[in-house]
Amino acid sequence: MATTSITTALGAGSGVDTAALVKSLVEAQFAGKTARLTKQTEAVTNQISGVSTIKSAITGFAGALSSLVKGGSLATSPTSSNTAIVTATALSGAKLAGLSSTIEVRQLARSQVATSPARADTIASVGLGSFTLTFGQATVGDGAMTGFTPGKADAITIPITQGNSGLSGIARAINAANAGVTATVLTDAEGSRLSIKGPTGEAKAFTLIATEDPAAPGLSALNIGPGATGTSIGSSAQDAIVAVDGTPLKRAGNSITDLLPGVKLDLVSASVGTRVSLGTSAPTTALSQAVNDFVETYNQLTSVLKQQTDPVTGALRSDGAATTLQRSLRNLTVTPLVTGGAQGAPSTLAEIGVKTNRDGTLSVDAAALSTAIARYPQAVEAMFADGTAASGTGISSALTTISNAAINTTTGLGASTTRYTKMQSDITDNQAKLTDAGDVMTKRLTAQFAASESRVAAYKSTLAMLEQQVDAWNNQS
Repeated sequence: MATTSITTALGAGSGVDTAALVKSLVEAQFAGKTARLTKQTEAVTNQISGVSTIKSAITGFAGALSSLVKGGSLATSPTSSNTAIVTATALSGAKLAGLSSTIEVRQLARSQVATSPARADTIASVGLGSFTLTFGQATVGDGAMTGFTPGKADAITIPITQGNSGLSGIARAINAANAGVTATVLTDAEGSRLSIKGPTGEAKAFTLIATEDPAAPGLSALNIGPGATGTSIGSSAQDAIVAVDGTPLKRAGNSITDLLPGVKLDLVSASVGTRVSLGTSAPTTALSQAVNDFVETYNQLTSVLKQQTDPVTGALRSDGAATTLQRSLRNLTVTPLVTGGAQGAPSTLAEIGVKTNRDGTLSVDAAALSTAIARYPQAVEAMFADGTAASGTGISSALTTISNAAINTTTGLGASTTRYTKMQSDITDNQAKLTDAGDVMTKRLTAQFAASESRVAAYKSTLAMLEQQVDAWNNQS
């Protein structure tokens, strides 16, 4: 190619095209190195892309499985025979096998709500001074607090200054104190009222007593407590009363997590005499679907790995982290996922019907899976339980461990990315050096050929002069 270019640049009888000649000589000089660097660039680019593809696939797989497991759809869940009275949900990590109880909601927990008389203006000052908020137990009759026993908690002082002495400002001051009560201003055609609501539970009744500034009295009109005549108690504080299998128990709230192990109860309505049955529902269909989804996603991941590590065409055929990931995934079906199960209970995916095919893909023996779920539901459920990588329990934890190792920046694909990025940078530097060397050679050859052209031009000028002189002599003769 170089010889052809040089020959073409030589115009027969018209001199040499030095620019084309220099360009051809420089390209010929560096053609081999340029081709090698181009090939290296393509290879490293493919390697970086391959690593990114695998990292995305394995982390996406592990993350999706973790979300599915933590979502709770693969665990035995509590059931309620009457969700209009009480609903039941499983707490994280709960083991609900054998759950069977009755719940009777005799009383819902309630907050104390106190409301002030109506005022025409929410901004006009009510008075200056401070309020003292005290929690305790109260007796209430006909909207009035008739008795109060303070609790052990310290009373809270809420200053009422010139800038917050109207109803709206007092509400802001009470809320800003973060004392456990919430103040709002309610308005209708009769005016505006200050409404204050406390937490649920009979021990969370409260009094709000003013200490007035003698120069600006009036806050006592908003007092809440025994003897207060301005405000009214629209709702008194009380505990929930729940009978568990006939035994009445009190709780301060309507969301209860400490009555039945592993179960959260949300009380919806009270119904004295109505017993709600609590039981469990096994996630048979969800587990079967999860196994099939796992196998499908696994096969997609291994297809990506197989393509990237193909011994002939794979960009990562020599990448140790990629091949280590392949080996780890191949062992996943025979890795014990649970410990301490019942005698004969399965502990690996292979034992519940997940088969490894000759090409490395997985398939599901539907009959074997159905049998395993029917005979050992707790063991299969435990494989898809929300374990942790530290404890090494469950398929999600096992896959997360593999994923973390795969993307590790010291020994995994993270390290491969660092290595390939460094190689890419080195190649770029070498290409820049090659370009500089080409520029130097171009300048040198251009200067040399320019000098030669100058001498040739001088020779041609002398020759032309001599030819003219000879022609003149011949004409004289």
